[in-house]
Amino acid sequence: MAFQRYVAIGDSSTEGLDDPHGDGRFRGWADRLAMHVAQQQGGLLYANLAVRGRRTREILEQQLEPALAMRPDLATVFSGTNDVIRSGFDAATVAADIEAMQRALRGAGATVLTFTLPDLSDVIPLARRASARVLTLNAMLRDISGRTGTILVDLAEHPVARDPRLWSEDRLHANSEGHSRIAAALAHALGVDGFDERWAMPLPPRPSVPFPTRAAVELRWVRRYLLPWVWRHARGRSSGDGISAKRPILSPVELQ
Repeated sequence: MAFQRYVAIGDSSTEGLDDPHGDGRFRGWADRLAMHVAQQQGGLLYANLAVRGRRTREILEQQLEPALAMRPDLATVFSGTNDVIRSGFDAATVAADIEAMQRALRGAGATVLTFTLPDLSDVIPLARRASARVLTLNAMLRDISGRTGTILVDLAEHPVARDPRLWSEDRLHANSEGHSRIAAALAHALGVDGFDERWAMPLPPRPSVPFPTRAAVELRWVRRYLLPWVWRHARGRSSGDGISAKRPILSPVELQ
């Protein structure tokens, strides 16, 4: 299947945090997927409307209409992380908003892809309380995607997605290897040449780490990431304040 216009909507994951491009910008799985498709076809127009910190309702209200205006024939919709980690989480409401985005894009003729949220309790022990929320939302996402005809990559079913070595120091965003694997999984789901199930292969066994070292790492993470996050949200602030989409209009993918 050939695609002409790919539009990605979502939050920081789709924006590309923490996959540095080397020039002060972030790359991410959506950029990588666009490159994979463009290399197979010899070209592709691509826009990325994602902004860090956005909840699902904000993505629906702020990004869906501009995305539809670009008449994409390929789209990715990924959200929910910023919903499950905050108070007042309502799985049914989040699922309904995701379904609305999927249906709108599918109704406009786009092939739509998404993926489930990995359970990050192995990566963030303090996040184990959110595991039940992730499981609930994933179950709804599988059902929704089946009804709308959205291609779902079930990352949550693959143990490698929970490996801390695929996640950045802040533990909320994939690192470069993690983004590379997500892009490979989506490319495989699309049938892009050269991609198969190797993206799900486990990493080599991790060496054991002494408890004092683990404790020091946890304390550093709390000071550097958790406490600033709590303070920012207590003031009603978001990491996306003042941030705009990195590729707000369709433009050709630069082939490498």
